[in-house]
Amino acid sequence: MPYFSHIIFDLDGTLTDNTRGIGSSIKYALDKIQLDGFNGVVPDEFIGPPLQQGFKKLFGLNERNTELAVEYFREYYSVHGLLENDPYPGIFEMLEELHFAGKHLYIATSKLEKFALQISDHFGFNKYIVQLKGADYKGEHATKATIVSHLLESRQLQSSKKIVMIGDTLFDIEGGIENGLSTIALTYGFGKKEDLEKAGPDYLIDSVEELYEVLV
Repeated sequence: MPYFSHIIFDLDGTLTDNTRGIGSSIKYALDKIQLDGFNGVVPDEFIGPPLQQGFKKLFGLNERNTELAVEYFREYYSVHGLLENDPYPGIFEMLEELHFAGKHLYIATSKLEKFALQISDHFGFNKYIVQLKGADYKGEHATKATIVSHLLESRQLQSSKKIVMIGDTLFDIEGGIENGLSTIALTYGFGKKEDLEKAGPDYLIDSVEELYEVLV
């Protein structure tokens, strides 16, 4: 089995299933800009990239409406949506076990950092997480590769295969590879299995239990 000393987790689709909160926040945002037609189903491609990219690409918004939609999304999400969220079964126990096994645990997410910190605090992840890095408010430095790079720099960590990036989308895998890390792709989240396979992760994992077996 591999030995990983430092473990970086994505948040959405990796530690928690936030489908309910994201769907409610998208609906609120589109209603506010008076755009009809959202059926309540969160597009798979919406989760992972920066919000600006998701609204522009998937809902065809212009620059101004994209800016407004992001603001309205965050308005709802900051009060209600972030807690319309469900940790995957076994996640908390896994983090606890890894922490007591001496692993250094981190979160790197494209979610706005202040929201990610609230979620981590609410569910008790912060007891085991050394540091969390998220997106800046404007989404200018929100690619996963950039966020992981900033995290490594802030901890004075060099690229190493003993550091692993774990996530459910190709953005997570690409972000790990670009920073010279090992990568684990999770099929139980929001990414498509075929996309994850094409990204070339070191491991493709189907469950929290299987993930724990690789990390312990």
